[in-house]
Amino acid sequence: MEEKNILVIDDDKIILDSLCEFLSLEGFKTNGAETFKGALEQLQKQSYCLVITDVNLPDGDGLKLLDVLRKNYPQTVSIVITGYGTIESAVQAIKRGAYDYLTKPIIDDELRLAIERAIKQQSLISENKDLRLQLEQKYSLENIISHDYKMAKIFDLIEAVADSGTTMLMTGPSGTGKSILARAIHYRSSRRDKPFVEVSCGALPETLLESELFGHVKGSFTGALNDKEGKFLASDGGTIFLDEIANASPALQVKLLRVLQDRQFEPVGSNKTITVDTRIILASNQDLQEEVKQGRFREDLYYRINVVALDLPALSERVGDIPLLAKHFLKIYCMQHNKDKLGIAEEALEYLGHHPWPGNIRELENVIERAVLLSKGRYITSEDFPNSIKQGQDHQQTHNKSMSLKEALAEPEKNLIRKALEANQWNRQETAKALQINRTTLFKKMKQYGLYAEAEKLGLT
Repeated sequence: MEEKNILVIDDDKIILDSLCEFLSLEGFKTNGAETFKGALEQLQKQSYCLVITDVNLPDGDGLKLLDVLRKNYPQTVSIVITGYGTIESAVQAIKRGAYDYLTKPIIDDELRLAIERAIKQQSLISENKDLRLQLEQKYSLENIISHDYKMAKIFDLIEAVADSGTTMLMTGPSGTGKSILARAIHYRSSRRDKPFVEVSCGALPETLLESELFGHVKGSFTGALNDKEGKFLASDGGTIFLDEIANASPALQVKLLRVLQDRQFEPVGSNKTITVDTRIILASNQDLQEEVKQGRFREDLYYRINVVALDLPALSERVGDIPLLAKHFLKIYCMQHNKDKLGIAEEALEYLGHHPWPGNIRELENVIERAVLLSKGRYITSEDFPNSIKQGQDHQQTHNKSMSLKEALAEPEKNLIRKALEANQWNRQETAKALQINRTTLFKKMKQYGLYAEAEKLGLT
């Protein structure tokens, strides 16, 4: 977009030429139009940062032009001018998107000031759009790094339901990327231009969580000095992500059930019912079915939120992704901390591959950032890792020395079979061909190493 292109529309040729001349002397590039149709033709030819339009046009209404701008040219700011100014018409113009409203005869200084403010507003609009695009790119599904078949199945499911608006439940250990995935779902949907609001239900005390979600009115409890808008209202039209939902109290669970069913709620201390259009994504690192059995989580709420379920695997279950993620984090933190590293040494990657990663992706990210900051060489080595990473590998090596040959070979064989199964989408006939063994032998080894039970659990048998 030309930063200072201005379109002027007025059916009075003298006023039109005068305005264009004034704006040209002020350093702007200007085009003029005397009719509604002419204005539309000019808008189709090129982009404008600002439109100055008269209200009364021979073939249309300047206010209708504001509707066209708001719908088709949202980055263009508008100023309305008229010779018959009234408070009602000014209010109508502002409601329909005009940034300012001037009456004729136009005073140069007033016009100059109005244009200066409008140009600043247009710059903010462009900047916000650029920031939104950066967010969409950052949290796009394509930027979530994985070659694991379990994650591929999750991505396929997201593709199918991202734009449906249906409630989704994410489960899996802490640190597996549920928040990032929720944002990816939001930016994959038609709600991407609306708010994404995240609430950690485990980070707030029970007494404050209800107010945080639904808002409250002044005086509803001690400390409620003003009315407060809740997160559900803030996410109207967009997406709300409720993390650690298992921490919700029984009373809050009742309110959540109603919001899920009717998208309605009352702020704390209020009788006013508020209706919202919000997509709800929930997450839990606890087994909600077990919570239901123990009576800590409502069964009807569980089945209401479990419409589309995504079970995120622990990092230890997607070992093949560890080198990819480690290199990705290395690149990010080298840029962030202005460090020049050529890569991660092979022996260091082996250490990463053998660590159990109880903290999952979040733990791996922290380990790589620490290594970037502490490493003095051009490559990250195992010496740059914390003792917890190195000791685990050293213990594994010591353990291997005391193993029999059969025991030592069992784990590599299991890993080889698993990789072959994953490469062939767990098709046993194709996997047996790839490994050059018969199907019966493959079946026995899958039973021996617990791979058949794993396939059953995943519905791949």
